[in-house]
Amino acid sequence: MTAAPTTAGVLVDRYGRVARDLRVSLTDKCNLRCTYCMPAEGLPWLAGPQLLSDEEIVRLVRVAVQQLGVTEVRFTGGEPLIRPGLVGIVSAVAALEPRPRISLTTNGIGLARLAPSLRDAGLDRVNVSLDTLDRARFTELTRRDRLADVLAGMAGAAEAGLTPVKVNSVLMRGVNDDEAPELLRFALDHGYELRFIEQMPLDAQHGWDRTTMVTADEILAALHREFTLTADPAERGAAPAETWLVDGGPARVGVIASVTRPFCGDCDRTRLTADGQVRACLFATEESDLRGALRDGADDAELAARWRTAMWGKRAGHGIDDPSFLQPVRPMSAIGG
Repeated sequence: MTAAPTTAGVLVDRYGRVARDLRVSLTDKCNLRCTYCMPAEGLPWLAGPQLLSDEEIVRLVRVAVQQLGVTEVRFTGGEPLIRPGLVGIVSAVAALEPRPRISLTTNGIGLARLAPSLRDAGLDRVNVSLDTLDRARFTELTRRDRLADVLAGMAGAAEAGLTPVKVNSVLMRGVNDDEAPELLRFALDHGYELRFIEQMPLDAQHGWDRTTMVTADEILAALHREFTLTADPAERGAAPAETWLVDGGPARVGVIASVTRPFCGDCDRTRLTADGQVRACLFATEESDLRGALRDGADDAELAARWRTAMWGKRAGHGIDDPSFLQPVRPMSAIGG
């Protein structure tokens, strides 16, 4: 791969996009078994030595923040709450100068207990995944009877001040596609910000089928039947969600239409997997190894240079509509959202 031009303090690609949002996967493991993500028996998890240590994660985040211009750090998984060193990692990242904004994407299990400690460590806010409000349906979807724990986690996050609490929902045809209005009403009642996400081809089983995906247009049509939605006048920027004011505002609802309305041209994200691989795109089929360089004694300047080179090769778009599109070998749980 051609090396990126030396541009201090910038993580830029060939198309002029600047990556300022870093997604860091802390583990590939999860305590749910969502049917659209992985099989019931789980997956072959990364062995301990393959994972970055807490100190290695903090060092790479420091390089990203101090040498590459990253201003937003989101911790993901798998399920990041099961990472034993999570609070310490958040605290160390919050102590960086300049301090990035720090968020967490989680399924919410255990969040009620950890929310105060995470807030005190420096976490700014959370995104919680919730696809249904029906207990039986939740159990069927996730293969775990944990809906009450997820709801408690969201309430605990709000009480701890990890706001705005954002809710991520994936609708699936014939499964939960009738719940869009109910999910929005729930979010409005609790002061959460709801984001619907089109189902993406990132399942371990490679069973994704575009014809069964609930599209952004279908989601909005369902919401329009019970709410008045008007386009949000606020500038979207690099945010993945298109947002609408609900019944005149100020409450908003968003749709992340990665498949039918791709926003690749404005993407500002770079990704680091739990085993130290840089991914320029969620759907990338190539990765660049930072763990090996780090453990071989590379200094921060070399790590930054390798990261710049990885991002310089980022493609113009994810290419889902291209006949040559290949689903990534790694599923979402191993990439980090």
